[in-house]
Amino acid sequence: MQLPYRDQPFDLCPTKIVAVAKNYRAHAAEMNSNVPFEPRFFLKPPSALLAPGGQVRRPVMSRRIEHEVELAVIMGRRGRDIPEEEALEYVAGYTILVDVTARDLQQQAKEQGMPWTIAKGFDTFAPVGPCIIPAAGIDPQILDIWLKVNDEFRQNSNTRHMVFTVARLIAYISRIMTLESQDIIATGTPEGVGPLEPGDSVAAGIESIGILKFTVV
Repeated sequence: MQLPYRDQPFDLCPTKIVAVAKNYRAHAAEMNSNVPFEPRFFLKPPSALLAPGGQVRRPVMSRRIEHEVELAVIMGRRGRDIPEEEALEYVAGYTILVDVTARDLQQQAKEQGMPWTIAKGFDTFAPVGPCIIPAAGIDPQILDIWLKVNDEFRQNSNTRHMVFTVARLIAYISRIMTLESQDIIATGTPEGVGPLEPGDSVAAGIESIGILKFTVV
């Protein structure tokens, strides 16, 4: 997949998408969950990526899919055991990612004590874009973040409400697994997550990055 970056195409080929859970207190509350003491995350497959303007496909086996808009970190170089104070030096840039979730399948997995992979991993379940903004031009902790469905606000917050900062997330994740160049970290979603239906038009925006648009079929 190619996204604009410094007016040049950026070939986005991550080895993994690391998605952070419960990184906004209000979202944790709306999910009837506690905020973790340390970052908690799961993986989405790169095959879930969807280019701007694409179509999210609701799978036959799910009756409820939901949107979760997130600031996405694009790693610029390989790193392991990255010190928090140096973490932002490893970032190539930032973009928008919507973590689409089959909420009914996720709930079933929780009740059975099973992983969430099915609920998060369907093809088209990670719309990304519309561009990658170089890291040097952005403070990732002061950005307005929002999502609209059919021109109505569903989510509207600011990245300053993150529980764990981008630098903290990079440092923590890299203690567990090596982060490769072009890997994506989806940094969690604010409150307001909700259902998507076939025919919906979605616009997800982050200050200084732009607006990512897609539809649901």
